Amino acid sequence: MANNSAPVIAPREGLLAEVKAALGEAVLDARHAVGEDTITVRRDSLVEACRILRDRFEYQQLMEIVGIDYPERAERFEIDYHLLSVTRNHRVRVRVGTDEDTPVPSVTGLWPVAGWLEREVFDLYGVLFDGNDDLRRILTDYGFRGHPFRKDFPLSGYVELRYSEEQKRVVYEPVRLPQDFRAFDFLSPWEGAQYILPGDEKASPEAPGAPTPLKAEEIKK
Repeated sequence: MANNSAPVIAPREGLLAEVKAALGEAVLDARHAVGEDTITVRRDSLVEACRILRDRFEYQQLMEIVGIDYPERAERFEIDYHLLSVTRNHRVRVRVGTDEDTPVPSVTGLWPVAGWLEREVFDLYGVLFDGNDDLRRILTDYGFRGHPFRKDFPLSGYVELRYSEEQKRVVYEPVRLPQDFRAFDFLSPWEGAQYILPGDEKASPEAPGAPTPLKAEEIKK
């Protein structure tokens, strides 16, 4: 078996069957893959599912909430909740789906830390959370337009900002791109180029007949 520096978490045998029995029709899918347990639940059953996982299955901590964008899906956003059981030394992922307009129930009533995590997902993806009373941007600037982790967000963004000496403040302006996008015509900056890059001439061998530098012991003092 190859060495792997990732932490090894012992599997929790029978967990998925027990969770499916406890949650009933709220479970859409439950699977164990690549050493991880993932439970997909109905969006409107999210809070109750998390409550049961916390109180009955000992997943006391909400470690992270992440978003994923699949534009080709009807419900383009996938929201994953990563839960940790301190007493069982085990992790589980709870997954729900949503679209641009349908809010996801907030879990701030179960884990207050979710307030910040839901704000991150809202800021980066535009996903709404019903029940979060402080759903403001948290990572981007106040005047930021759009949600940068969406797959259809332009790489250049919509506006750029700079400090104006005339106005003595930060100003927003349409993107101008004063420097064009750099065109890479080789696979790597260190190999593959078919021309001499600046500085490469230093690696060239000496021309025939070029003087050989004296060695230290040959220098007359």
